[in-house]
Amino acid sequence: MFLPRLSLLSCALLFLSGCATAADQTPLVSAAAFAPHIAKFNTMEPETVVNAVPNAEAQAWLEANVPRFACPDAQLEETYWFRWWALRKHLRRDAGTGRWVFTEFITRERPVSSALGHHLMEGRWLRNQAWHDDYVRFWLRGKDGQPEERFHRYSQWLHHALWSRWLVTQDTATLTGLLDELVADYRRWETERMRPDGLFWQADVWDAMEESISGGRKVKNVRPTISVYMFGNATALAEIARRAGRTELAEEFAAKAAHLRSLAQKTLWNPELQFFGSVTEELQPIAVREAIGFIPWYFHLPETGRGYEVAWKQLTDEKGFKAPWGLTTAERRHPKFRTHGTGTCEWDGAVWPFATSQTLTALGNVLRDYPQNAVTNRDWFDAFVTYTRSHVYDGLPYLGEYQDESTGAWLKGRDPRSFYYNHSTYADLLITGLAGLRPRADNVIEVAPLLPEGTWDWFCLENVRYHGRDVTILWDKDGQRFGRGAGLQVIVDGQVVAKAAKLQRVTGKLP
Repeated sequence: MFLPRLSLLSCALLFLSGCATAADQTPLVSAAAFAPHIAKFNTMEPETVVNAVPNAEAQAWLEANVPRFACPDAQLEETYWFRWWALRKHLRRDAGTGRWVFTEFITRERPVSSALGHHLMEGRWLRNQAWHDDYVRFWLRGKDGQPEERFHRYSQWLHHALWSRWLVTQDTATLTGLLDELVADYRRWETERMRPDGLFWQADVWDAMEESISGGRKVKNVRPTISVYMFGNATALAEIARRAGRTELAEEFAAKAAHLRSLAQKTLWNPELQFFGSVTEELQPIAVREAIGFIPWYFHLPETGRGYEVAWKQLTDEKGFKAPWGLTTAERRHPKFRTHGTGTCEWDGAVWPFATSQTLTALGNVLRDYPQNAVTNRDWFDAFVTYTRSHVYDGLPYLGEYQDESTGAWLKGRDPRSFYYNHSTYADLLITGLAGLRPRADNVIEVAPLLPEGTWDWFCLENVRYHGRDVTILWDKDGQRFGRGAGLQVIVDGQVVAKAAKLQRVTGKLP
């Protein structure tokens, strides 16, 4: 599976020679190493739906497009490859526009916009970005050059996701070329959903979180989803405008973001629950903690030093959000937990990969950017491992809509639309969280793994396309697994640019 070891002398010289050392560029994770995973997936069930890339071409597609990963946890490694294998099943040409799109349900021809932010966050790690370029244009120009008519059915963090993608790809021309359309989209949300006080309202169904404890399909509550998404979008638009040289526009959206931050902290923070939560149309707090209260940290909305991080104590509380099969969407102690029935997309407590993805992304930000004592790297890793273990049905890799928090049963059963449900992230969490690559705008590469010290002796993430370079993140505790030296190494285009003896934050200059 891996290369033969180098001599002990060679290992020592490599480790002692300092950063910017030339590294052996022979792949550490070969195509042959992950081929058994793909062969297993291809044969575990009939291929009833075939879109742009059939199972027979999956291995070649993955070889060409995705970062390669290997680790000592066999199920985690398998799940990583399963998620990419499942994602390519959703790539297809839209019949109406001819554009490339990614579907949410494998059985539905046209895409749904509810998980668009997740699609872009996951897809930013594909080497070929043309598919997602087309996919964004489908939503912004899919109806005779205007936004596709179903685009505004669901709350969005599109602008933030596009900015986050740019932090990986550095494709400024494509990003700034969308600026006017993104500004128009933001202003449309202001027209449709902004209240006179500057906050935003949404019915839970159009948050893609129907049948919640704090919401309703027709009520206009202020929820810590759309208002926080709009903060993230305004922040992103300010950055995009700066890249386009439009200073006045950048200042406008920076001011909008600052105003939304102030309003959200003042209105959505519930001091009694010590949690961000929904409020009624009359701005009365709704007495329930829900996973959406973690979303503010996804966008770095909460200010540091104000005590908000106490909310994260609920993550590891079994009366809060911790359950045997994952993180629940509402606190388990609430009397209305799991009271809305089963099988009609309830968000009253069951485990949803959509919400788990948001929560783990937010938690990663808390652990690395917020001084606090509520949670640790071990808490993130344990939740990620539980999320990994949940990818199973009858003993085989699987991804569905949502699960029973106590038994792990997928609550849509064998409903065909639930197979390979494209409504969450996994690879992005592994790359940015577990392995720790933190995308940033400058010429510095930063790696801060959330893998707790003493958990694994080795892992390798390679073939990562970042800022137009090829990146490898290599952890080899004693140097014996890969023969490239001991410790943590960040290798860019064959050059070691940062390293440490332990799992810790490191930075280096991109060559």
